[in-house]
Amino acid sequence: MKIGIYGQFYHTNAGKYIGQLLELLDRENVEVIIEENFLDLINQNKTINKEYNHFRTFEELDNSYDLFFCIGGDGTILKSINYIRDLDIPILGINTGRLGFLATIQKEEIKATIHNILQKNYSISERTVLKISTNPESPDVVFKHVALNEIAVSRRNTTSMITVDTWLDDQYLTSYWADGVIISTPTGSTGYSLSCGGPVITPNVNSLIITPIAPHNLNARPLVITDNTKIRLRVSGRESSYLVSMDSRIATLENNTEITIEKAPFVIKIVELHGDSFLKTLRKKLLWGEDKRN
Repeated sequence: MKIGIYGQFYHTNAGKYIGQLLELLDRENVEVIIEENFLDLINQNKTINKEYNHFRTFEELDNSYDLFFCIGGDGTILKSINYIRDLDIPILGINTGRLGFLATIQKEEIKATIHNILQKNYSISERTVLKISTNPESPDVVFKHVALNEIAVSRRNTTSMITVDTWLDDQYLTSYWADGVIISTPTGSTGYSLSCGGPVITPNVNSLIITPIAPHNLNARPLVITDNTKIRLRVSGRESSYLVSMDSRIATLENNTEITIEKAPFVIKIVELHGDSFLKTLRKKLLWGEDKRN
C-alpha cells in the first residue's frame, strides 16, 4: 500500500500523534510519501528518525497512491485537493484542529482506527468541486485551482458595495448590490455560505448555492440551483478591482472582468468510517450539540 501525507502546520500538541501515525504505518509496511514542506517541519521537530521520500507538486503524484492523509483541520483538506485533483485518490482527514466537518478521524482515534482504514473498512463520499475561468484570461495561478467549498467575489479595500451581474446558463438572473456573492457546493454549505444565511445541503445533492453577502436588495435571498448550471458573473463598483476567493486562495481582478464558474469534470473522494456520516457530524457541530448516541 502507498500513502501520501500532507499538512500545513506542526502544532506542538499534535506532534506525538504524527509520530504515532508514522510508526503505525511503518509497522504495517506502508510506503509513505510526505509533502516536502510538511516533512521539513516533522524533521525540524525531531518527530521521527526514519527518512521518507517526499513530493512537491500535483505533477509528482499519480494514481499509484491508495490513500492521501491530510493532517490538520478542514483548511488543510481544502488545500490538499489541488494535489489530488482528478487522480481519484481518496482523502482521509486527521483532525488536529478545532472544527472538522471534513476530517474523518480525530487525532486521539489514530491508534484505534488506522488498521481498519488500511484494510479498507470505510466508505467513500464523493464531493463536487468548482472550477473558474476569466474573460479576459488572468495569469494568476489561483484560477488554475479548483474549490471544494466555494468561490466568492467580494469588495476590495472599500466600504462601498459592489454590483454583481449574474447569468445562469447565459440567461440573466439579477444584479446583486451587496458586499459580494458566494457560489457554494453542498460541501461548502456549512461554511461561508451558512454564515451569510445560506441553507445546509447534504453532500450527495446535485446542487449549488448562490448566496449574497450582506445584500442591499431586500428581496435578495440564497438560491439553490442544479450543479450542471454555468454561472457567469460581472462585477462593477466604485473601486477599480474586486476580490475572488477560491476556498482560502485570493486573487484580484479588474472591474468588468467576467468570471465563469462551473462544476469540475471530476469529484473529490472523502473517506468516511463505517457508522459516520455527514448527518452525524451535523448533529455534533451545528444543530443539537454533541451526539450522545453510539
